[in-house]
Amino acid sequence: MNNVGILTNGISKENTVIRLVLGCFPTLAVTTMAQNGLGIGLIATLVLILTNFVVSLSKNIIPKSVRIPAYITITAGFVTMVQFLVEAYAPELDKSLGIFLPLITVNCIILGSSEMFSSKNKPFSAILDAVKIGLGFTVILLVLSSIREIIGSGTWMGITLTAEIIPPMSILTLAPGGFFVFGILIALANKLSDNKISKSTACYGTNSNNTSNKEN
Repeated sequence: MNNVGILTNGISKENTVIRLVLGCFPTLAVTTMAQNGLGIGLIATLVLILTNFVVSLSKNIIPKSVRIPAYITITAGFVTMVQFLVEAYAPELDKSLGIFLPLITVNCIILGSSEMFSSKNKPFSAILDAVKIGLGFTVILLVLSSIREIIGSGTWMGITLTAEIIPPMSILTLAPGGFFVFGILIALANKLSDNKISKSTACYGTNSNNTSNKEN
């Protein structure tokens, strides 16, 4: 599979949020506004790329007995640096994300990628895996936060869209609304996946029957 195919899989088939249901805490907590969803997604992607790169480079010198604390320490260092940059150049975003920005340190998506992939592969592959996971994570957060902001507040990226035409459904900006939209996205992803499996199975069955008939 080429690099484009790998990145595409990160958005659809191997998406860590809607397929593996990982990283749900920031997914539900910060997605009341599209700019927050996009911001936390891009920040997490940057931290993931840097962490995977360093973990891959140091995989042979980190003792197995302390690998998890070491990965968390590496992630925490990059999160701290990125947080300082966000605080300096995007103070409004830093204020909106609040405690959820430093909590990227213990995001199971980053730790899982470090443990399962980066510690066993070369730096380029580790970076590619990070981009794939980060891209899928960011896309889902942007979609989820956009739906919640447009329907729940009538705005998108701070721009008024439907608030003056259709009364906003403010429940979507609350926790129940987040779970509701998240559940719909998971169900939609599963449905699309089931359809693909069904079609491939049907074709396989048809081909098998045809082959059997020819052989008979």
